[in-house]
Amino acid sequence: MQVFETIEAFRAARTAYPTLGFVPTMGFLHEGHLGLVRRAKAENGAVAVSIFVNPTQFGPNEDYASYPRDPERDLALLKEAGADLVFLPTPDVLYPSGAVTRIEVGGVAEELEGQSRPGHFSGVATVVTKLFNIVQPQRAYFGQKDAQQCAVVRRFVADLDIPVEIVVCEIAREADGLARSSRNVRLTTENRQKAPALFQALQEAAGLFRNGERDVDVLENAMRAVLTEAGLPDIDYATVVNADTFRREQPCSDNALALLALLAVRAGEVRLIDNMPL
Repeated sequence: MQVFETIEAFRAARTAYPTLGFVPTMGFLHEGHLGLVRRAKAENGAVAVSIFVNPTQFGPNEDYASYPRDPERDLALLKEAGADLVFLPTPDVLYPSGAVTRIEVGGVAEELEGQSRPGHFSGVATVVTKLFNIVQPQRAYFGQKDAQQCAVVRRFVADLDIPVEIVVCEIAREADGLARSSRNVRLTTENRQKAPALFQALQEAAGLFRNGERDVDVLENAMRAVLTEAGLPDIDYATVVNADTFRREQPCSDNALALLALLAVRAGEVRLIDNMPL
């Protein structure tokens, strides 16, 4: 496994791989990330991974400074998972002095997370485009937990004619249903015990939908009730949307494949997100 901190060194090494899968990460890796790495390795023969906590996708009051970091641990895990190339840049490498260009994505990026976190998806789109230009992979692998991010990436890849296939992999969960996330390590013991309520709330909505419920208000209220009863009343959103547009439709479609139930909830200082196709 080769590790590079500069664009020039990474590009020089990348020429040895005719086909390359790519897994962009912000580090502090867990089994969800490693599952993406293993799949990318199996489907492409070689895999590159980036570790970069991207400052431009964090708002002024968000957790950029406290986001967990442990690059030595990450590199050991990546070596065991079979990574071939690792790109480990510092912010000044990806955002050198004088850099002013940003990518703004409309449509799907304007809903939910786009409203809750202004500027977030612009930061995501900009850094992912830069990484695609540097790594030049045939395929890039993302987790379904960040469902709206996946939709945004697919949108700008299509709009900008970027020759990368976007592969979205299912959510990796703990035994109690909590979606794996690097931020989970920051949960207090009490909030970690409450956190599986997100999965339970999604299951409640999915069960109601299977039984014929199509009123979005009813589905949303059911999810909120589960979260509140579990001691997680600080709900950013709990909703059901069209999986392509991320817009709320009332009543919702009979086509479960077109629908996602989504949650964003604060557990103390940690903001948790999760989703489930209905």
